[in-house]
Amino acid sequence: MIRVKDVSVSFGSRTLFENVNLSFDEGNRYGLIGANGSGKSTFMKILVGDVEPSTGTVTIAPGLRVGVLRQDHYQYDDCRVLDTVMMGYPELWEVMQERERLYARPEMTEEEGMRVGELESAFAEMDGYSAEYFAAELLEGLGIPVERHGDLMSSMIGGFKLRVLLAQVLFGRPDILLLDEPTNHLDLDTIRWLEHFLLDHKGTMVIISHDRHFLNTVCTHMVDVDYQQIAMFSGNYDYFVAASTLAREQRLAENARNQAKIAELREFVARFSANKSKAKQATSRQKQIEKIEIEEIRPSSRVSPYIKFTAKQPLGKQVVALEGVHKSFGDLQVLRDVNLEIGRGEKAAVIGPNGIGKTTLLNVLMGELAPDAGSVTWGQSAQPTYFTQDHHETIQKDTTVFEWLQRFDREVDQQTLRSILGRMLFSKDEVHKSTSVLSGGETARLMLGKMLLLQGNVLVLDEPTNHLDLESIDALSNALAAFEGTVIFVSHARQLVSDVANRIIELTPAGILDFKGTYDEFLAKREALASA
Repeated sequence: MIRVKDVSVSFGSRTLFENVNLSFDEGNRYGLIGANGSGKSTFMKILVGDVEPSTGTVTIAPGLRVGVLRQDHYQYDDCRVLDTVMMGYPELWEVMQERERLYARPEMTEEEGMRVGELESAFAEMDGYSAEYFAAELLEGLGIPVERHGDLMSSMIGGFKLRVLLAQVLFGRPDILLLDEPTNHLDLDTIRWLEHFLLDHKGTMVIISHDRHFLNTVCTHMVDVDYQQIAMFSGNYDYFVAASTLAREQRLAENARNQAKIAELREFVARFSANKSKAKQATSRQKQIEKIEIEEIRPSSRVSPYIKFTAKQPLGKQVVALEGVHKSFGDLQVLRDVNLEIGRGEKAAVIGPNGIGKTTLLNVLMGELAPDAGSVTWGQSAQPTYFTQDHHETIQKDTTVFEWLQRFDREVDQQTLRSILGRMLFSKDEVHKSTSVLSGGETARLMLGKMLLLQGNVLVLDEPTNHLDLESIDALSNALAAFEGTVIFVSHARQLVSDVANRIIELTPAGILDFKGTYDEFLAKREALASA
């Protein structure tokens, strides 16, 4: 299907990867993974054909249709949503347009009539009669209701535009799917729908994702960009972690054994090389040393932040209560008569479709927005800290990493600040980096650093895994699960919700569903009710 031969990529003196030889075979689903900055997006662009490698070639078997998820928000602004999806099968769309043009004529020539016959045959062969139904089904599965299908793309906000573009690439049923972060801007239910769709799709897929549950569910192989190399492993992400860790430990152990052997042989040579009776044995030992190889084990580009949340003071039983909370924006009512009480030790995941009001709920909870009616009452001992979704508004652009963090506690010593930043992977001179040039992952880690500094006993987080790599997400998940205080969070990362939450608060158009239990238990109950 796809053959990668002797591919290398360098930018100046920096090598991303070299001498890559891989085969992406029919029907397999490959997860393309690696630390931020390791080169996985560059490798995907090489597969797509948008970037030329420094050396080597990529070939795709002739006659195969390739679907690429592109994130151009504006290309289709003048097109209807449904039409944009159907453009994902260019050959069918061309037939549809010509067919429609000819049928719109008041009269046809004999030649045009013959052409219509050819078009009808091609239209039927490409399953054109069910095209609109399939496109609508994809849009609904991705959370775009029927009443929006006739709207112009220009009327769709960014996250929903990307859903339409995802539907577009899926509509063409391509032989090869190349998807870069397909779960971005999708809620948990929509991600579950996408997982099932991709499992049923028969084509070959290469997928970049930071969602561990998604990779485990969908992928049959992992393609790992690390150590300036790209290696392929059979199995899902969890299997890859176990297998790659074991392989590295075995190589390190083998090197240690060889180094011990070399030291032993060198000691013999040093002791007896001048001894005539043992000179021959010393020469033999020297030859043995020359034959022993120490494998070069390159340092991994993967680095995990060290996250451990601690609280300055214990948390009382009463944490926060919302009573009769209403919130509207103009004519749009987002929150209606919300009544919730969250107690000590609870880890509440706030879930629901995009646009339902999850961020609004957290902003009202934290006093960032005033409710139109009702009240929010915090317990006397509660000390909440907030990880906001929009980092650009939270982190000013006229300062440095160190100075921004220092603003939250002028009394803290420099060593403590540097220690926290070091744990968040800002080492040495990086603490003086301008906040205006931070990547998405760096801003997220800086926000977590603020929470570590403030040591609140209630952690409120809105989409904390956006922009984080897999290692950082795992570190955050473990830290939240181990935290002894209360956690209230919004996330579309299934693994984080499954690993952390012991209470599910689902926002729906009909109101709030409040379930005390894990996410897996919540899903089991919902499916049991649906089948009853």
